[in-house]
Amino acid sequence: MASLLAVLLTGTTTAGTVADAPPSAKPWPGIGHCRNLFAEAGHARSEVKRKITAAFEQLFYGDPANQAVYLAGDDNANGPLAVIFDVANHDVRSEGMSYGMMIAVQLDKPAEFNAIWNWARTFMYHASTNDPACGFFSWSMTTNGVANDCMPAPDGEEYFVTSLYFAAARWGNGAGIYNYRAEADRLLTDMRHRQIITGATVKGPMTAGAVFEPQFKLVRFTPDVVNWNHTDPSYQLPAFYEVWAHCGPLADREFWTRAAAASRDFFQRAAHPVTGLTPDYANFDGTPWAASWNPHSADFQYDSWRTAMNWSVDWAWWHKDIREKELSDRIQAFFETKGLSSYGNRFTLDGRQFGDDHAPGLAAMNAVASLAATHPRSQKFVEALWNTPVPKGQTRYYDGMLYLLAMLHCSGEFRVWMPQ
Repeated sequence: MASLLAVLLTGTTTAGTVADAPPSAKPWPGIGHCRNLFAEAGHARSEVKRKITAAFEQLFYGDPANQAVYLAGDDNANGPLAVIFDVANHDVRSEGMSYGMMIAVQLDKPAEFNAIWNWARTFMYHASTNDPACGFFSWSMTTNGVANDCMPAPDGEEYFVTSLYFAAARWGNGAGIYNYRAEADRLLTDMRHRQIITGATVKGPMTAGAVFEPQFKLVRFTPDVVNWNHTDPSYQLPAFYEVWAHCGPLADREFWTRAAAASRDFFQRAAHPVTGLTPDYANFDGTPWAASWNPHSADFQYDSWRTAMNWSVDWAWWHKDIREKELSDRIQAFFETKGLSSYGNRFTLDGRQFGDDHAPGLAAMNAVASLAATHPRSQKFVEALWNTPVPKGQTRYYDGMLYLLAMLHCSGEFRVWMPQ
């Protein structure tokens, strides 16, 4: 594959192969559908759609030097290839790739979906049975397809699985890697059951197993046995686990129902009782866990921004744990006290600010919290997102992906597409 760095200068785009859509493809009625918070705030539905379209066009097809994060490369035997590029860190991450696929399926963009999936499946996926990462995706790669780290960050796997199921329902299954449901089933089975393997990696010998911890039924921080006895609160995605409990492999559906309940309980343990803030990393009992390489991982920072989105979407889709509404009220009450247009981006769990940037990505996640919040202040957070420009510049990868996910959630356009 030619270097994708050249795309920063050329802005090349792709065309993809579209599977035949199921004739009755439509989102699940009643559940798996968020309110249109923008329309509730008085914005015309046509303007909401225009705003989402503009955000997609900028982040996927805008100026590659300052706006776009979707970068197209050459073709291979499976068709076009493309990445979601982390500009600040100059790499390709499973997090962003899986977010890009989810955004594409929600916006009915099969060409972009397939190009991203093709790159991920070609370069990030580990197929060798003696590889400690077998069945999973490297969390960080160079743009030339070389792994910076062979181990996965499991939120990428979670979004890959769910976006593949949605693609199967919305567009139908194709052949090979485009048999979306078969790919999702295989990945989900490995996430639950992958046996322990010891072998060589780019970082030396490692031993790794399954992504989900069987006793606590919570997603691990990593399947690497050296670091697998804790989690990342923002990796808890009970709304997705409910989807898997309906359409995943039959043998594991009960487990996913229990995993969803375990994640909801975990949120209650991990969120600070006053501020609602959660740490970047936590033990399975919810207490903060500080990594030796990242002492601030016991605080609220970049990963943690997403946790409120996760519990709020779970409430909006499934309405199974009323405590999630209180969590959203709690965290929004905290940020309101910090100044709605000026709060920083990193805090200790009890609310002391140590990062002063007012980040679009965090503003986006706090707006999604309004899906579960009950206090009138929630409308202020929605309006704050509405007035936030589409991220550009050096931080446009993470801020931009969270911004576009939030726009879809808050507009009611992020939906469950459930395979039969």
